Amino acid sequence: MDTSFDSEELSARFKWPEYLVFGAMLAISAGIGVFYGCFGRKQKTTSEFLMANRSMGIFPMSMSLIASFMSAITLLGTPVEMYRYGTQYWVVGISYFIVMASASALYLPVYFNLQVTSVYEYLELRFHKSVRLLGSAAFMTQMCIYMAIVVYAPALALSQVTGMNVYFAIVAIFIVCIFYTALGGMKAVMWTDTFQVIIMFGSMLIVIIKGAIDLGGPSVVWETAVNGSRIEFFNADLDPRVRHTIWSLVIGGYFTWITVYGTNQAQVQRYMTVPTVEQAKKAIWINAFGLFGILTICCYGGLVIFAKYHSCDPLATNRIKTSDQLFPLFVMDTLGEIPGLPGLFVAGIFSAALSTVSSGLNSLAAICLEDFVKGIFYDKLSDEKATSISKFLAVGFGVISFLLVFVAEQLGGVLQVNEHKNHYHSQWYSFYCKLLSRQRCQFLE
Repeated sequence: MDTSFDSEELSARFKWPEYLVFGAMLAISAGIGVFYGCFGRKQKTTSEFLMANRSMGIFPMSMSLIASFMSAITLLGTPVEMYRYGTQYWVVGISYFIVMASASALYLPVYFNLQVTSVYEYLELRFHKSVRLLGSAAFMTQMCIYMAIVVYAPALALSQVTGMNVYFAIVAIFIVCIFYTALGGMKAVMWTDTFQVIIMFGSMLIVIIKGAIDLGGPSVVWETAVNGSRIEFFNADLDPRVRHTIWSLVIGGYFTWITVYGTNQAQVQRYMTVPTVEQAKKAIWINAFGLFGILTICCYGGLVIFAKYHSCDPLATNRIKTSDQLFPLFVMDTLGEIPGLPGLFVAGIFSAALSTVSSGLNSLAAICLEDFVKGIFYDKLSDEKATSISKFLAVGFGVISFLLVFVAEQLGGVLQVNEHKNHYHSQWYSFYCKLLSRQRCQFLE
């Protein structure tokens, strides 16, 4: 029997209170950009626009690191992983702490000693300018594609369950993100990240707690997961054909995420926004616990979803077409009758998308300015002109990423898309991580 939703039913379940909550999130994000762009120092120098004048505190930096890492793809994909394959994936959280230890001990001192704006400056110092430009070009290509993916994939999944028009959501996200990033610079990006992390945590907790209570409490959720063979931790099987083991998750997770926290421009640029390396180290560790917390919330959310649908799989009954729609469906079934709460969930998911895109736009503007505009064309550019160019670059990369949304339409499920991106990302940056680790001492002397 086909029990799929029709478009009229979907639209009826996502009403004006939901759009109001979603719009409020966008308005607050844009307002932060207006505040930092039109008041105070008004982002008149590249130091202010790209590096927040190296005056940020530990809290906004740590929240911004979390927001940059935790995309909408992760929030939607991780619960589905739990639902379909069990809890083994949660073990990847162990790798987070190993990554943060390595990043704070091996990489941070190098960057602070060099006081870099573009992380690829190291490649020119260590090798040659052409290597720096190659690294920058690879990052720019990867980031533009990824930003399109992290907006389109959740927009599509949400639209097919909530009835929200997919292109309306995409256009709104890109317009607001480009606006506050280009207007307010790094300070606006980091404070909107902080606001968006709060929305992410809050929306996920509300959905999962309400869902667990409706099912009879955590004990029922756990018992259902055990009976459904969804509880598995620390599988040490050496068979490479096994989907997840402690080896692939901890070791593989380490080499995947050290490329992000060790050499990724968006993360390194945030490290450099605080005055001292000690502050950066504290922020990295706060970020580690935050990431592990939201991973745990997402994983438990997958068990709650399994407890609700274990006897009537929405995919098998054609209620949804792909697994990406599972979590949004659960939200509508759980919170659909409470005005505004589905909108809070949508706001939380798109907060993750906003934070990823704004981080990407600011980092792309930084490396394009430093590595190409200054590095090739105008080495003696005035600071005022450089700042103006940075703002235009942020807008330009936003437009490019929006156009690449039409390429993202051809890709698959959200967590798989994330894994493919990380595979490419890891291959390119692995040699950089090794070189930086080997040569760090010569810059610390």
